[in-house]
Amino acid sequence: MSWKERIAVDPDVLTGKPVIRGTRIAAEFVIDLLAQGWRKEDITENYPGITDEDIKACLDYASELMPAERVFPIAS
Repeated sequence: MSWKERIAVDPDVLTGKPVIRGTRIAAEFVIDLLAQGWRKEDITENYPGITDEDIKACLDYASELMPAERVFPIAS
């Protein structure tokens, strides 16, 4: 299943941030929880509306978009 089936962008929901479809939980939030050391089981237990497939979709979404990200050096 593609992340596009689980991640939605709607300007009326969380000011257009990508969210897990049918929720107000941002993909960025889920990725941040994982980065802080939360396990998938911790997330699904604390946020019952989120499934393992939703978590994978968040990671797939980030993985697909990150290669297009550009970093510009800041002049000192």
